[in-house]
Amino acid sequence: MNQVTMPPHSAGRILLAPMEGLVDHIMRDMLTQIGGIDECVTEFLRITDQLLPVKVFKRICPEIDNAWRTPAGTPVVLQLLGSDADWMAENAQRAARLGTPALDINFGCPAKTVNRHRGGAVLLEEPETLFAIVRAVRQAVPDSIPVTAKMRLGYKDRSLLMENAKAIEEAGASQLVIHARTKVEGYKPPAHWQEIEPVRQQLAIPVVANGDVCTVEDYHACRLASGCQDVMIGRGLVAQPWLALQIRASLSGQERAAPVLTEVAPWLEWFLQRNQQLMLSKFAPGRVKQWLKMLAGAMPDLRQWVQLLQSERDPERFAERVHAVVQELSAASQTD
Repeated sequence: MNQVTMPPHSAGRILLAPMEGLVDHIMRDMLTQIGGIDECVTEFLRITDQLLPVKVFKRICPEIDNAWRTPAGTPVVLQLLGSDADWMAENAQRAARLGTPALDINFGCPAKTVNRHRGGAVLLEEPETLFAIVRAVRQAVPDSIPVTAKMRLGYKDRSLLMENAKAIEEAGASQLVIHARTKVEGYKPPAHWQEIEPVRQQLAIPVVANGDVCTVEDYHACRLASGCQDVMIGRGLVAQPWLALQIRASLSGQERAAPVLTEVAPWLEWFLQRNQQLMLSKFAPGRVKQWLKMLAGAMPDLRQWVQLLQSERDPERFAERVHAVVQELSAASQTD
């Protein structure tokens, strides 16, 4: 590992980013069992023109029944997405009655379908709407429940960056996460961490940096460029579930090696089994393949196994192949 200049401030929190269709409760369970994560944020709960039933809240966040914590004990925060301030407030009240430890509001989703229906990043063109939504949610729930928000640098450009951030703060948010790219930039590298720093200096509330943190070096570079103590990580943690632990080690002046295939293999089988248990079995292989493809980017030795598994579509045969891979890797470790 390359030498890293340590940030000039103490170790901060590592937050698991909300990622639609990727970081669901099963992924949160696995990543927090592996460790190093301080807090998770759910996939967004889409709010339109109604008060959603409790079962919908629990579908997005089954951790509600575990005191809003993953099985490993990591706190989980509910994220809401919508443009109608009144309905956002109504649903926030329901979340408060269910015991949520905090509420996060999504102003960062770049998905075309979401933006087309006035949700997510498109609202960054309307600072007054951001203010109205955050204010309504803040006033709807007890003061003991923090209201936070997540945004991007802007929609088409960064011209409203400071105005949007101040609108969110003035409306009563107690924390702001900034994904360091515009909606138009999507997830295309690089993230512009340095653009967060002037905003952080202007706000009185904590600012959390987010975007393109995929290595220990990225983490430290992000903190130095943004000046933020806390960092939110999404794809980097999914592709390298041990990344948070490596970051923790580096903050102590140590180095933690990435796991070998034999250490990862049992998690592969666990992830498949949990998906089989908690969703229709026909969808489980797709979720496992999605994760494997990302994991192989960080572990080239895994690619031959990914190719073997990607071609299998039958759920039962797929499960058999996964088990065979895990058994083969375990046997190989015993002969090394």
